[in-house]
Amino acid sequence: MLLAAVALLPWLSGTDPALTVLRARSADADPTPAQLAAVRDELGLDQGPLAHLLHWLGGLPRGDAGTSWVSGEAVLPQVSAAFAVSFTLMLGALVVTVAVAALVSARTLYLGSRRRLGQRRAGTAAAVLAALPKFLLASLLATVCGVWLGWFPSSGWEGPASMVLPSLALGIPSGAMIGGLVEQSLPAAFQEPWARAWHAFGFPRGLVARTALRRVVAGVLPQLLPTVVALVGGAVAVEKIFNVPGLGRLALDSAVAQDLPPLQTATLVLVLLGVAAGLLLQLLRRVLLGPALRSGGLSALPPAPLPRSRSTRGLAAACATALLALVVAGLLRDPLRVDTAARLLSPSLTHPLGTDSLGRDLLARLGHGALRTAGVAFAVTAVSAVLGLLLGMTGRVSAGLTEVVSTLPAVLAGLLTTAVTGPSVWGAACAVCLVGWTPYAAQTAALLEEERAGGHTLASISLGAGRAHLLRRHHLPAVLPALVRNALLRLPTTVLVLASLGFLGLGEQPPTPEWGRLLSENQPYVELAPWTVLAPAGALVLLSVLAVSVSGVLSPREAWDAPGPSGRR
Repeated sequence: MLLAAVALLPWLSGTDPALTVLRARSADADPTPAQLAAVRDELGLDQGPLAHLLHWLGGLPRGDAGTSWVSGEAVLPQVSAAFAVSFTLMLGALVVTVAVAALVSARTLYLGSRRRLGQRRAGTAAAVLAALPKFLLASLLATVCGVWLGWFPSSGWEGPASMVLPSLALGIPSGAMIGGLVEQSLPAAFQEPWARAWHAFGFPRGLVARTALRRVVAGVLPQLLPTVVALVGGAVAVEKIFNVPGLGRLALDSAVAQDLPPLQTATLVLVLLGVAAGLLLQLLRRVLLGPALRSGGLSALPPAPLPRSRSTRGLAAACATALLALVVAGLLRDPLRVDTAARLLSPSLTHPLGTDSLGRDLLARLGHGALRTAGVAFAVTAVSAVLGLLLGMTGRVSAGLTEVVSTLPAVLAGLLTTAVTGPSVWGAACAVCLVGWTPYAAQTAALLEEERAGGHTLASISLGAGRAHLLRRHHLPAVLPALVRNALLRLPTTVLVLASLGFLGLGEQPPTPEWGRLLSENQPYVELAPWTVLAPAGALVLLSVLAVSVSGVLSPREAWDAPGPSGRR
């Protein structure tokens, strides 16, 4: 179905495929009817999408993926070379992801193994790092470490040194997100009966820490699937900034030019990668959980009964106050007033956050874009989480669908959606919802599998508990807390994905002052006028920290006081 949808892209877009291909070949703005007819005849466009799809599929068993409509070169060597680059970059980014996740969760792991976890942490460090826009981080790394200091190449793909900066740009935010999930789950693992018993009997602290980490990582592993695929096919902005000839960039360029053969081949490679990664992660998860998953001695981690820290409430209040002040102050100013004499002014009393490349006041644009940015992001996150919850509860029925859809980059989903709805903020929102539910579905399925294998669940079933009782008393309480934390931690990512779609002309259109778009349109000026990107980036960090802090403040007291698996209510 995915390949069929990709094959329909030129016909869904409402534009003549021959015109798009001809412009991609020669940049001719006004081709003649004879030229268009020649292109249609050359490519066989009059045969329709089905004939092209069948012809392309028929050549795959022979190792023939067709030829590019634009360049006329064989597709398979292009895609193979791009995949080799992206796969190498993915491995480097995964190393950074694991390292950052380990740093984020190291303190909680150390204190938990010594029974010294006194209060719940707010997760501020993880929230700040996860909120860093990858394309902004890439620009900063390229400028500082590549151009100013000359430590690593800032452009091109010439050897191992070329992958360092792109790997950091991709891996730091991803590692912070994964590490935040691990950090928030570890206290519950240390409160399980086995951990208390091992501590009482004097088991080595290192063994307790490794076992708790193994217990938690098994539940977080499903989140790595969309992360892995995003590092290969969704790293378009980072690949463009560092001029990396990767698979995501090839897929985007082919989609924009409506060059079907390389686009279909790149999509197929991403699907196969997603399926292979999904099977590997499932196998690794079962190895980590061991026989407990089959013996009924396992359940999903309940929330840990740790007291809330006052600093968490204070941090949430401070972030909310700062964002409210930003919105109120910005609403009092005109976000669309252009003053070419005041271009790229630094912060001052007249313009507290400075001005952009057109002389527009950044405070005004941030204030007016706040409600739209947060509202759309919250709506997309909520819809994605609910869809993921519903589909994840079907278990193996949706497992294959989750693995396949998770391979679809949001940019490609945006192109498919825009072809039907036209460029708009709601079209971009639909595109993100189309692929954004997969992390939540994978997490829900993993947690439910553990919960259904628990002894208390099996005992309830033997006592005649129906599906409604199991859902209300066991399944939802085991899934919802972790799902909400995951959704709040991914909220800034949703804002940035919507921004990338707007930057490509698929989402919010100028001059609408949306935060993500402010980052995108001011990114070229990060070296000349850094305040143009620091202001929206800071607002995103505040929003991220607020979301994570609120997740701790609003956690229901009864959930934290609930007994463990042996006496679950």
